[in-house]
Amino acid sequence: MTAESVEHHVSWPVPPPAGYTVDDLFTLPNLPPHTELIDGSLVFVSPQRRFHANVIDLLVWGLRAGLPAEFKVSREMTTILDRRNGPEPDVSIVRAEAVTGPAQTSYLAEDVLLAVEVVSPDSESRDRTTKPQKYAAAGIPNFWRVEQGGTDGRPVIHVYELDPMTKAYVHMGMHRDQIKVEKPYVIDIDLTAIDNL
Repeated sequence: MTAESVEHHVSWPVPPPAGYTVDDLFTLPNLPPHTELIDGSLVFVSPQRRFHANVIDLLVWGLRAGLPAEFKVSREMTTILDRRNGPEPDVSIVRAEAVTGPAQTSYLAEDVLLAVEVVSPDSESRDRTTKPQKYAAAGIPNFWRVEQGGTDGRPVIHVYELDPMTKAYVHMGMHRDQIKVEKPYVIDIDLTAIDNL
């Protein structure tokens, strides 16, 4: 059997002339898991690499340690920024009252206090440029971009805070081995613990 003899019948959704909306994101059948909506276009993600999954686990566990009762930590939940944008941060800190139950599939941007993106080869431009700009424009006060470090391969976290006047993020620092910040609450995570995952 050759590759030419195998027929693939894949039916891809055809976008409407004005693009998709967040309503479409939640109602279109058979979308792959973790599909995002950026500027009215559906974005399908590649399978996760081990680094990506381990960083998400490390951050979720670390963020839950010392988490004030008024906040919750979520992983890979759609954040509705506006009618045409529903990205899915890898990790989010949200207001506890925004959590409605186990069937919930999204949060509103106004309820998100921190959005975290772990950069992957297939999402470099989105994670470094597109998503932070959109999160800032939507008023999300804190953003972390996580990159894989040099020779040790450990996470390096770039911390940003929203400048309310410009609606743009300001780089507050880069953290290796440990992240210790005070916003959105006091956070102290040993990033070297990824070696044990």
